[in-house]
Amino acid sequence: MRRTVGVLVMEHVAVGLVEGHKVLGSPGIFPQKKESLDPLQSMPAEGIVDCIRGQVEKIAGGEKIEAVGIGFPGIIRDGVVEDSPNFQQAKGFALQAALSVALGGKLAGAQVRVFNDADVMAAGIAATQGKLNKLTRVWTLGNGIGFGRYPSSEGIWEGGHSVVTLDPKENFCGCGGRGHLEGILGRRSMRMRFLDLEPEEVFENARSGDARCTEFLMLCHRALAAATATNIHMEGPGTFFITGPDVKFIDLALLDRLLHEMVKMSPLQGSRFELIPTSDEMGIIGAAVNANRAVQH
Repeated sequence: MRRTVGVLVMEHVAVGLVEGHKVLGSPGIFPQKKESLDPLQSMPAEGIVDCIRGQVEKIAGGEKIEAVGIGFPGIIRDGVVEDSPNFQQAKGFALQAALSVALGGKLAGAQVRVFNDADVMAAGIAATQGKLNKLTRVWTLGNGIGFGRYPSSEGIWEGGHSVVTLDPKENFCGCGGRGHLEGILGRRSMRMRFLDLEPEEVFENARSGDARCTEFLMLCHRALAAATATNIHMEGPGTFFITGPDVKFIDLALLDRLLHEMVKMSPLQGSRFELIPTSDEMGIIGAAVNANRAVQH
Protein backbone atom coordinates (compact mmCIF):
# COMPACT_ATOMS: atom_id res chain seq x y z
CA MET A 1 0.00 0.00 0.00
CA ARG A 2 1.03 3.63 -0.55
CA ARG A 3 3.01 4.97 2.39
CA THR A 4 2.91 8.66 3.19
CA VAL A 5 4.49 10.76 5.93
CA GLY A 6 2.16 13.09 7.79
CA VAL A 7 3.45 16.12 9.73
CA LEU A 8 1.51 18.24 12.23
CA VAL A 9 3.00 21.54 13.45
CA MET A 10 1.10 23.12 16.33
CA GLU A 11 2.53 23.46 19.84
CA HIS A 12 5.17 20.93 18.70
CA VAL A 13 6.16 18.96 15.60
CA ALA A 14 4.65 15.48 15.28
CA VAL A 15 5.61 13.19 12.38
CA GLY A 16 4.32 9.72 11.50
CA LEU A 17 4.37 7.10 8.73
CA VAL A 18 0.82 6.53 7.47
CA GLU A 19 -0.62 3.55 5.62
CA GLY A 20 -4.31 2.87 5.12
CA HIS A 21 -5.43 5.73 7.42
CA LYS A 22 -3.33 4.35 10.28
CA VAL A 23 -0.09 5.58 11.82
CA LEU A 24 2.58 2.86 11.77
CA GLY A 25 4.57 2.81 14.99
CA SER A 26 5.02 5.74 17.33
CA PRO A 27 5.14 9.30 15.94
CA GLY A 28 8.33 11.32 16.16
CA ILE A 29 7.90 14.35 18.44
CA PHE A 30 9.91 17.55 18.80
CA PRO A 31 10.52 18.63 21.47
CA GLN A 32 10.09 15.29 23.21
CA LYS A 33 9.34 16.91 26.55
CA LYS A 34 6.82 19.69 27.03
CA GLU A 35 8.53 22.99 27.78
CA SER A 36 7.16 26.05 29.54
CA LEU A 37 7.90 28.16 26.46
CA ASP A 38 7.15 26.99 22.93
CA PRO A 39 10.58 26.59 21.24
CA LEU A 40 9.00 26.67 17.78
CA GLN A 41 7.77 30.24 18.21
CA SER A 42 11.33 31.51 18.62
CA MET A 43 12.84 29.24 15.95
CA PRO A 44 13.62 30.72 12.50
CA ALA A 45 11.49 29.36 9.66
CA GLU A 46 14.55 27.60 8.20
CA GLY A 47 15.09 25.93 11.58
CA ILE A 48 11.52 24.58 11.55
CA VAL A 49 12.17 23.12 8.08
CA ASP A 50 15.35 21.44 9.34
CA CYS A 51 13.47 20.06 12.33
CA ILE A 52 10.73 18.64 10.07
CA ARG A 53 13.32 17.19 7.68
CA GLY A 54 15.13 15.40 10.51
CA GLN A 55 11.92 13.88 11.89
CA VAL A 56 10.73 12.83 8.41
CA GLU A 57 14.03 11.09 7.67
CA LYS A 58 13.91 9.31 11.03
CA ILE A 59 10.32 8.13 10.56
CA ALA A 60 10.85 7.05 6.93
CA GLY A 61 13.68 4.78 8.04
CA GLY A 62 15.32 4.68 4.63
CA GLU A 63 12.12 3.63 2.82
CA LYS A 64 10.88 5.35 -0.32
CA ILE A 65 7.98 7.68 0.45
CA GLU A 66 5.40 8.78 -2.11
CA ALA A 67 4.33 12.02 -0.44
CA VAL A 68 4.79 14.20 2.63
CA GLY A 69 1.79 16.16 3.96
CA ILE A 70 2.25 19.01 6.44
CA GLY A 71 -0.33 20.74 8.61
CA PHE A 72 0.87 24.24 9.59
CA PRO A 73 -0.96 27.13 11.32
CA GLY A 74 -1.96 30.09 9.19
CA ILE A 75 -3.09 31.02 5.70
CA ILE A 76 -1.51 28.47 3.37
CA ARG A 77 -1.72 28.86 -0.41
CA ASP A 78 0.37 27.11 -3.06
CA GLY A 79 2.76 25.84 -0.40
CA VAL A 80 3.48 29.32 0.97
CA VAL A 81 2.68 30.46 4.52
CA GLU A 82 1.09 33.77 3.57
CA ASP A 83 0.50 34.68 7.21
CA SER A 84 0.64 32.92 10.57
CA PRO A 85 -0.08 35.05 13.67
CA ASN A 86 1.21 32.28 15.97
CA PHE A 87 4.39 31.72 13.92
CA GLN A 88 5.12 35.23 12.71
CA GLN A 89 8.65 34.30 11.58
CA ALA A 90 7.09 32.08 8.89
CA LYS A 91 5.06 34.84 7.21
CA GLY A 92 5.72 34.72 3.47
CA PHE A 93 7.88 31.58 3.79
CA ALA A 94 7.76 29.03 0.94
CA LEU A 95 7.61 26.03 3.28
CA GLN A 96 6.66 23.49 0.62
CA ALA A 97 9.54 24.40 -1.68
CA ALA A 98 12.05 24.60 1.18
CA LEU A 99 11.26 21.11 2.47
CA SER A 100 11.20 19.66 -1.06
CA VAL A 101 14.76 20.91 -1.57
CA ALA A 102 15.89 19.76 1.89
CA LEU A 103 14.80 16.13 1.46
CA GLY A 104 17.53 13.90 0.06
CA GLY A 105 18.37 10.23 -0.48
CA LYS A 106 15.35 8.00 -1.02
CA LEU A 107 13.14 10.89 0.06
CA ALA A 108 14.30 13.05 -2.84
CA GLY A 109 11.42 13.53 -5.25
CA ALA A 110 8.72 12.86 -2.64
CA GLN A 111 5.72 15.11 -3.30
CA VAL A 112 5.48 17.68 -0.49
CA ARG A 113 2.19 19.44 0.18
CA VAL A 114 1.38 21.98 2.91
CA PHE A 115 -2.08 22.65 4.39
CA ASN A 116 -3.63 24.61 7.23
CA ASP A 117 -3.29 22.64 10.48
CA ALA A 118 -7.03 22.70 11.23
CA ASP A 119 -7.80 21.40 7.73
CA VAL A 120 -5.64 18.33 8.33
CA MET A 121 -7.44 17.72 11.63
CA ALA A 122 -10.74 17.75 9.73
CA ALA A 123 -9.31 15.30 7.18
CA GLY A 124 -8.04 13.05 9.98
CA ILE A 125 -11.45 12.97 11.65
CA ALA A 126 -13.16 12.23 8.34
CA ALA A 127 -10.72 9.41 7.57
CA THR A 128 -10.84 7.72 10.98
CA GLN A 129 -14.64 7.94 11.15
CA GLY A 130 -15.17 6.66 7.61
CA LYS A 131 -16.68 9.98 6.45
CA LEU A 132 -14.40 10.96 3.57
CA ASN A 133 -17.50 11.38 1.41
CA LYS A 134 -19.08 13.96 3.74
CA LEU A 135 -18.43 17.56 4.74
CA THR A 136 -16.46 17.60 8.00
CA ARG A 137 -15.90 20.78 10.01
CA VAL A 138 -13.77 21.17 13.12
CA TRP A 139 -12.68 23.84 15.59
CA THR A 140 -9.19 23.42 17.07
CA LEU A 141 -8.62 25.15 20.41
CA GLY A 142 -5.07 26.00 21.51
CA ASN A 143 -2.72 29.00 21.40
CA GLY A 144 -4.83 30.08 18.45
CA ILE A 145 -8.24 28.98 17.17
CA GLY A 146 -8.36 27.04 13.92
CA PHE A 147 -11.31 26.18 11.71
CA GLY A 148 -10.80 23.09 9.58
CA ARG A 149 -12.80 21.77 6.68
CA TYR A 150 -12.77 18.52 4.70
CA PRO A 151 -12.80 18.30 1.79
CA SER A 152 -10.61 21.38 1.57
CA SER A 153 -11.58 23.92 -1.05
CA GLU A 154 -10.32 27.21 -2.40
CA GLY A 155 -10.52 29.97 0.14
CA ILE A 156 -8.91 31.36 3.29
CA TRP A 157 -11.10 29.61 5.92
CA GLU A 158 -9.53 31.47 8.87
CA GLY A 159 -12.62 30.90 11.00
CA GLY A 160 -10.70 31.60 14.20
CA HIS A 161 -10.63 35.24 13.10
CA SER A 162 -14.40 35.46 12.69
CA VAL A 163 -15.69 38.73 14.15
CA VAL A 164 -17.94 37.78 17.06
CA THR A 165 -18.21 41.11 18.92
CA LEU A 166 -18.30 44.80 18.06
CA ASP A 167 -16.72 45.81 21.37
CA PRO A 168 -13.66 47.95 20.43
CA LYS A 169 -11.93 46.85 23.65
CA GLU A 170 -11.74 43.27 22.36
CA ASN A 171 -8.25 43.58 20.87
CA PHE A 172 -6.39 40.53 22.20
CA CYS A 173 -6.12 38.59 18.93
CA GLY A 174 -2.54 37.86 17.84
CA CYS A 175 -3.24 39.17 14.32
CA GLY A 176 -4.07 42.63 15.69
CA GLY A 177 -7.72 42.54 14.64
CA ARG A 178 -10.55 43.51 16.97
CA GLY A 179 -13.52 41.40 18.01
CA HIS A 180 -12.12 38.06 16.83
CA LEU A 181 -13.01 34.63 18.23
CA GLU A 182 -9.31 33.88 18.74
CA GLY A 183 -8.99 37.09 20.73
CA ILE A 184 -11.41 35.59 23.25
CA LEU A 185 -10.93 31.82 23.27
CA GLY A 186 -7.27 31.50 22.22
CA ARG A 187 -4.87 30.55 25.04
CA ARG A 188 -2.48 33.37 24.17
CA SER A 189 -5.36 35.86 24.29
CA MET A 190 -6.66 34.53 27.60
CA ARG A 191 -3.24 35.01 29.17
CA MET A 192 -3.16 38.61 27.94
CA ARG A 193 -6.64 39.26 29.31
CA PHE A 194 -6.03 37.61 32.71
CA LEU A 195 -2.47 38.60 33.55
CA ASP A 196 -2.92 37.20 37.07
CA LEU A 197 -4.40 33.80 36.08
CA GLU A 198 -3.63 30.87 33.82
CA PRO A 199 -6.54 29.74 31.56
CA GLU A 200 -7.09 26.62 33.71
CA GLU A 201 -7.47 28.83 36.78
CA VAL A 202 -9.96 31.07 34.99
CA PHE A 203 -12.32 28.18 34.30
CA GLU A 204 -11.81 26.64 37.74
CA ASN A 205 -12.73 29.99 39.30
CA ALA A 206 -15.80 30.20 37.05
CA ARG A 207 -17.00 26.83 38.34
CA SER A 208 -16.50 28.14 41.88
CA GLY A 209 -18.74 31.14 41.19
CA ASP A 210 -16.19 33.93 40.66
CA ALA A 211 -18.15 36.67 38.88
CA ARG A 212 -15.36 37.90 36.56
CA CYS A 213 -14.45 34.38 35.44
CA THR A 214 -18.08 33.28 35.10
CA GLU A 215 -18.76 36.24 32.81
CA PHE A 216 -15.74 35.28 30.69
CA LEU A 217 -16.84 31.63 30.49
CA MET A 218 -20.16 32.77 29.04
CA LEU A 219 -18.36 35.14 26.63
CA CYS A 220 -16.19 32.26 25.35
CA HIS A 221 -19.16 30.04 24.64
CA ARG A 222 -21.17 32.83 23.01
CA ALA A 223 -18.19 33.64 20.79
CA LEU A 224 -17.73 30.03 19.63
CA ALA A 225 -21.48 29.65 19.08
CA ALA A 226 -21.55 32.90 17.05
CA ALA A 227 -18.68 31.81 14.79
CA THR A 228 -20.35 28.43 14.27
CA ALA A 229 -23.71 30.05 13.51
CA THR A 230 -22.03 32.24 10.88
CA ASN A 231 -20.64 29.16 9.15
CA ILE A 232 -24.02 27.40 9.32
CA HIS A 233 -25.63 30.38 7.61
CA MET A 234 -22.99 30.13 4.87
CA GLU A 235 -22.58 26.36 4.40
CA GLY A 236 -25.53 24.74 6.13
CA PRO A 237 -26.06 22.64 9.27
CA GLY A 238 -24.18 19.54 10.36
CA THR A 239 -21.83 18.17 12.99
CA PHE A 240 -19.06 20.47 14.23
CA PHE A 241 -16.18 18.68 15.91
CA ILE A 242 -14.11 20.42 18.60
CA THR A 243 -10.57 19.33 19.39
CA GLY A 244 -7.23 20.68 20.54
CA PRO A 245 -5.40 21.10 23.87
CA ASP A 246 -8.08 23.40 25.32
CA VAL A 247 -11.17 21.39 24.40
CA LYS A 248 -11.52 20.70 28.16
CA PHE A 249 -12.86 24.23 28.67
CA ILE A 250 -16.01 23.63 26.59
CA ASP A 251 -19.45 22.92 28.08
CA LEU A 252 -21.31 21.19 25.23
CA ALA A 253 -24.78 21.68 26.70
CA LEU A 254 -24.23 25.42 27.11
CA LEU A 255 -22.67 25.75 23.65
CA ASP A 256 -25.54 23.85 22.03
CA ARG A 257 -28.16 26.05 23.75
CA LEU A 258 -26.43 29.26 22.70
CA LEU A 259 -26.09 28.07 19.09
CA HIS A 260 -29.78 27.31 18.84
CA GLU A 261 -30.57 30.80 20.08
CA MET A 262 -28.63 32.13 17.07
CA VAL A 263 -29.87 29.82 14.30
CA LYS A 264 -33.65 30.00 13.88
CA MET A 265 -34.44 29.27 10.20
CA SER A 266 -35.83 25.74 10.08
CA PRO A 267 -33.69 24.47 7.14
CA LEU A 268 -30.56 25.45 9.09
CA GLN A 269 -31.42 23.77 12.38
CA GLY A 270 -30.19 20.36 13.52
CA SER A 271 -26.47 21.03 14.00
CA ARG A 272 -24.60 19.41 16.86
CA PHE A 273 -21.17 19.53 18.50
CA GLU A 274 -18.89 16.61 19.29
CA LEU A 275 -15.70 16.74 21.33
CA ILE A 276 -12.71 14.80 19.97
CA PRO A 277 -9.75 14.14 22.30
CA THR A 278 -6.53 15.86 21.27
CA SER A 279 -4.44 13.52 19.14
CA ASP A 280 -1.26 14.03 17.13
CA GLU A 281 -2.16 10.88 15.21
CA MET A 282 -5.39 12.46 13.97
CA GLY A 283 -3.52 15.40 12.45
CA ILE A 284 -0.77 13.16 11.04
CA ILE A 285 -3.35 10.98 9.29
CA GLY A 286 -5.18 14.04 7.97
CA ALA A 287 -1.97 15.55 6.56
CA ALA A 288 -1.27 12.27 4.76
CA VAL A 289 -4.85 12.03 3.45
CA ASN A 290 -4.77 15.58 2.10
CA ALA A 291 -1.33 15.06 0.54
CA ASN A 292 -2.43 11.89 -1.28
CA ARG A 293 -5.60 13.61 -2.44
CA ALA A 294 -3.64 16.62 -3.74
CA VAL A 295 -1.07 14.48 -5.53
CA GLN A 296 -3.70 12.28 -7.19
CA HIS A 297 -5.64 15.31 -8.43
